[in-house]
Amino acid sequence: MITIKRFVFNPFQVNTYLLYDDTNECVIIDPGCYDEYEEEQLKDFISEKELKPVRLLNTHSHVDHILGNNFITATYGLKPVIHAAGLAFHKAAPQHGEAFGISIPQQQDPERYIAEGEKIHFGKSILEVLDAPGHVDGHVCFMNRDQKFLIVGDVIFQMSIGRTDLPSGNMDLLLNNIREKILTLPDDYILYPGHGPETTVGFERKNNPFLG
Repeated sequence: MITIKRFVFNPFQVNTYLLYDDTNECVIIDPGCYDEYEEEQLKDFISEKELKPVRLLNTHSHVDHILGNNFITATYGLKPVIHAAGLAFHKAAPQHGEAFGISIPQQQDPERYIAEGEKIHFGKSILEVLDAPGHVDGHVCFMNRDQKFLIVGDVIFQMSIGRTDLPSGNMDLLLNNIREKILTLPDDYILYPGHGPETTVGFERKNNPFLG
């Protein structure tokens, strides 16, 4: 069974997720740790639980979601795994950071690229990749069918959706992906977003004002 630990990091209040099972292998998704205190929070938890990080995954390459990538690479030897369509944002992170008043170094080259339908294995667990652009090119979600959850990044939030006014944003594409790839799932699927509290498919189908 997968345990999901959430950390809230950096001025943008990004949800960083640590997923692990009883083998103690874990994946780190969207490390947003920005300063030494936040880095130590993440490192201490991994050490206390005696976890073995085996994958560094990014839902997308907006600056707030990748601030801790280089720390994870330096500490655990893991390079980011991203969708190829997000590579331009990954490479331009320092310039994009300046626009938001955030200092971020040049990112390590990705370990590899992932695509729709790919299975990511860790321990006894599997995450399935869903391609879900619209908020930004190269955005993916990570789904576990056994425990009925998705790590959705900035695709959908509780009572909201990802913004589409940044480069490569596309409202029609985002809404289409939400309706075809998320709202088609059963009501009890839990959605873990990139910002804010978790929610469910059923709640958003009934209550999200952007999806009426």
